[in-house]
Parts: sequence; structure tokens; C-alpha cells
Amino acid sequence: MNKIASLVLLLSLTLAGCGADKKEGVDAAPNSEAKEAGGEAKEAGEEEGEEASDVVALSAAEQQAAGLKTARLADRPLGAGLAVTGTLDVPPESAVNITAPLGGFVENTELLQGARVRKGEVLATIRNPEFVTLQQDYLETRSRLEYARTELARQKELYEQEVAPQKNYQRAQADYRALQVQTQAQAARLRLAGLPVGGKIVTTAVLRAPRAGFVRTVNVTVGQAVTATDALFEIVDPEHLHVELTVFERDVARVQKGQLIRFTLASDSTGTRRERTARVYLVGKAIGEDRTVRVHGHLDQEKDPALLPGLYVRATIETGRTQATTLPDAALVRFEGKNYAFAVEASGRYRMVPVTLGRSEDGYTEIKLPDTVPATTLFVTDGAYSLLAKMKNAEEEE
Repeated sequence: MNKIASLVLLLSLTLAGCGADKKEGVDAAPNSEAKEAGGEAKEAGEEEGEEASDVVALSAAEQQAAGLKTARLADRPLGAGLAVTGTLDVPPESAVNITAPLGGFVENTELLQGARVRKGEVLATIRNPEFVTLQQDYLETRSRLEYARTELARQKELYEQEVAPQKNYQRAQADYRALQVQTQAQAARLRLAGLPVGGKIVTTAVLRAPRAGFVRTVNVTVGQAVTATDALFEIVDPEHLHVELTVFERDVARVQKGQLIRFTLASDSTGTRRERTARVYLVGKAIGEDRTVRVHGHLDQEKDPALLPGLYVRATIETGRTQATTLPDAALVRFEGKNYAFAVEASGRYRMVPVTLGRSEDGYTEIKLPDTVPATTLFVTDGAYSLLAKMKNAEEEE
């Protein structure tokens, strides 16, 4: 009897255990499916997040406020040429070194580098004790010249009356002419030194600007002793600037007189870079030690206050023209060091597409699209930076 009861109890426990295992198995399946579904949902969410990082959506009101305009890629002829570098410079006649012809000591100057000067403006005052001697010699010679003129008139009268011999009249003529030449030479030397010709004797002379321009260099200080060969100042007239470009020896054969030069200033920022033009005027015939040749170009617009001698430029010499796929410059944006354009995916939905830039001309830039973007895609041509700002704001809010 006891054995039968034990068997019944054991059988009951076994059946209970099997039921529990079955229940756990049933419960586990939904949990596993939920986890897998959750994982798939998470991956889908991540894909949607990645997709949204380069996409911006605007309402109809926002599109109108941004003033968006769209267009497709356009083929335009663009100049193809040599990319070179160089500087702005002035011709020799536009740069003047100022010297003190007779030397002396610099008594006064108020010039600063970069200052504008007018023609005839006083640049400095020079003191020299020899100035007194020069003026004294001139005044003495002029007095002797007056006496020689009177003596010549008297000898002429005596000769005509046959009272004095002809040789006396000839001697008086020679003396007068010699003193006349001497007086003129001394007067010219006084003018060269900046001293008055006749009148009150002074110990200082002024240096004046021979032409208008701006002061590029100042090489003196007050009290400094200078000689006739010392360049005290350098004045540059920027009215006739030109570009001096450096072309490698292998490319010189492609450069000819009259070709168009497009250049920008290296000092310009990316957002304000302005393109200017010039024409090849002269191609050098000598090859430098660095195996380059100098190319001289005349500017199409010389009077530009932003252009100064010595500025570094980046230029392209057009050697031909070819067709290129382009977008307006207003369609291109720069973000995190890369260039992009906004493609229209649907009404009010725009995707930022990376592009590779090429040549630029007249407000259009050559571009190359990724292989996945069709050439018939519609792009935003006006308001691209508004879309970029909208996209940045959306990222910051997240």
C-alpha cells in the first residue's frame, strides 16, 4: 500500500514539472519575438535618422519666405587654362625713391608708411651747413655778372667809337658769358637742393614729392645723417598696377599675348572672394634659376582701392574654352570643409548632395555629381544657405 502511494506521488510531481516547462517555453517565444521586433524597429529608426541628417523639409510658407528658386544643370563654355600665382606690382615709372641731392641731417619729417601724399607736398626738411656756402657763391657770382654786363656795355661803346681796341671788347664779352654760365649752373644746383635762388640765405632745404601716391617705405628718422645716395622714402603711384605671374618653363608655349587672366586676391576670405581680370601683355624671354618665366598682364580695371602693390594673387591664364556642366555660385554651400548643393526630392523636401567643384566664371561653377545622382536632378539655385541654416537648426534642436 505504501509503495502504491509513493508511485502516485512521484507521478504527480513529474506531470507538474512538465507543465511548468511547457509554460515557460510558451512565454519565452513572445519575449524573443518582441526583442527581435524591437531590434528591427531600432535599426529602422537609425536608418531614418541617418536619412534625415542630410534632408530638410520646408512648409509652403517657409519656402516662400526663403525665396527658393530651382533649376537643372546647364552646360556653359568655360575657360580652360593654367593655374598660376604672382603678385601685383607697378611699372618702374610709378615707383620713386626720394633722396637728398646734397645730403645733410634730417631736421623734420612727419611721414608714415602707407600715408597718401600729393605732388609737391613737403616730405622732409634737410639741414646742411654747405647750403650757406652755395647761396653765398651764387649771390657773389650774380654780383660779378652785373659788373661784367656793365663793363661789356662800356667796352662796346668804346670799340664803336674807336677809342679802345677790339680785344678789350672781346675780353669783356668772354668774361660776361662765363659768369652768365656760372650763375645759371649755381642757380640750378640751388633748385636741385630745394634752396631759394637769391633772397635770404637759409640753412635748411625741403624735399618735395615729385608725384602723387602713397609712401611704401620710410628709411629715416629725425636727426639722421644722410648722403646723396641714400633712399629716404619710396613713393608708389598705384594708378597703373599690373600683375606679374610666374609660369613654369614647360607651360610657357601655351601663353600668348592678349589671353585673358582671371585672378583673385589671396587675402580675400572665401565668402567675399572677388574675381578680377587682366590681359597678357608681355611674356618674358628669360628663364629664371627656378625654371620659371615672368608673365606681365595689364588690368582691365586699374582704379580699384582694394588693389595694392605687393599683394599676392592666384590666377588662371585662359588658353582655350570648353563646355562644362555648371550650377550658379548661389546654388553651392560649404559645410564642414566640403561643398554641397541641395537636390529637390519632392515638394518641400530637399537633400544635400556632395559635389566636386571645378572652374568658375561669371557667377557659374563647374561641378561633378556623385554617380548616384542623375544629371536631370532639379537643384535649388537661390536660397541654398537658407536650407543649410534650417538643417543646422534642426540638428541643434535634436
